Amino acid sequence: MTIKDAPEEWRITATRTPFRGNKTSVRTDDVVMPDGTVVSRDYQVHPGSVAILALDDEGRVLVLRQYRHPVRQKLWEIPAGLLDVPGENPLHAAQRELYEEAHVKAEDWRVLTDLYTTPGGCDEAVRIFLARDLSEAQGERFEVSDEEADMELARVDLGELTRGVLAGELHNNCLVVGVLALGAVLAGDGVEALRPADAPWPARPFES
Repeated sequence: MTIKDAPEEWRITATRTPFRGNKTSVRTDDVVMPDGTVVSRDYQVHPGSVAILALDDEGRVLVLRQYRHPVRQKLWEIPAGLLDVPGENPLHAAQRELYEEAHVKAEDWRVLTDLYTTPGGCDEAVRIFLARDLSEAQGERFEVSDEEADMELARVDLGELTRGVLAGELHNNCLVVGVLALGAVLAGDGVEALRPADAPWPARPFES
């Protein structure tokens, strides 16, 4: 038996959008259940995101600390950002985010993993890249604002991040998934077995 997610779409009899925000919205669908009943399902509509686990030559991961108002915490995270342009190549978005948030560039890019953040209530899909061969980006730093103006940057050993994840001290989903996934990769078939940076992504199709 192959354990693999599969596309499927149940019939929708009606749909409406009671809220539209700057980047996301809320949609209500009336969905036909297997027994024929119709129920309403509310969920956040999201453009999708990319995240970057940037690993330096000393085995340290580039992380940043940022205030997240919904959870009232400053969280340690890996660089990430929205897919602002429909159909945008996620690798290009990831390269942009790594530059804007950390003023860093990377020569080696691979797909670490893909995930849905909260599939019971949001359609956000995230592609997490592994970026290596890091160096400082050229030119002026990107001017940040709002929560990002208070960001802290650090490079932390992968083992220490793993310990923090398992101890319940680190909670950002992309950091948690990325750190544990990389640990599995390094203990298994190695980085060379990862998918290439331009691997297809059915959740957010793009042009190369």
